Amino acid sequence: MSYPRITNNQAERVSRSVTFSNIKHIFSLGTKAVLDVGCSEGYYLRHFGEGSVGVTIIADHVEIARDHGLNVVLKNVEDSDFSLHKTFDAIWANNFFEHLNAPHSFLMRMRDHSSQDGILILGVPVIPYFSWLTYFKKFRGAYAVSHVNFFTRNTLIETVKAAGWLVIQARPFYVKNTIIDSVFNLIAPHIYVIAIPKKDFVYPQKRLMSLEGYN
Repeated sequence: MSYPRITNNQAERVSRSVTFSNIKHIFSLGTKAVLDVGCSEGYYLRHFGEGSVGVTIIADHVEIARDHGLNVVLKNVEDSDFSLHKTFDAIWANNFFEHLNAPHSFLMRMRDHSSQDGILILGVPVIPYFSWLTYFKKFRGAYAVSHVNFFTRNTLIETVKAAGWLVIQARPFYVKNTIIDSVFNLIAPHIYVIAIPKKDFVYPQKRLMSLEGYN
């Protein structure tokens, strides 16, 4: 499915991105119905398959994306009543998770929007394993002033697992080969977690007891 060209610098960067190209081809996103969370003007959305939907809280972005033939809705995924009343082959959220007030609630909600064989692709700037790397601007992305959550690769994986997702991969996707790419995990400033919903997931009893006060 092709769309009219979105002419701005961000769209060009996405189109030229080797990392995004690797992920798109490995997981066949060009033929899948993808939920693009925090889609902005649809820079990634225009590369996904038929039935894909973008979500944003910025009305101007909805208007621009729709002018380019994209299906974008004005909704806040952190609203308790958020629903699109459908499921998707893949859920894409890039440079979004670190901004959320309640990342765990978001992950639980996305389980309801994932098809039975769906995947979650969560791209997040992370604190590098070697702390001295943060002296260099390229490795300080996790500390952007607009972020309210701060992850290392390991804490990001554990956060996703705690919400009932089975983590399949967590790497930068600089190259398609998993073994070679994993070499960069210790220094990558941005990690993509690939996960599938655990079909038999239930909270541990202790967690359920702690939630009683919220009901």
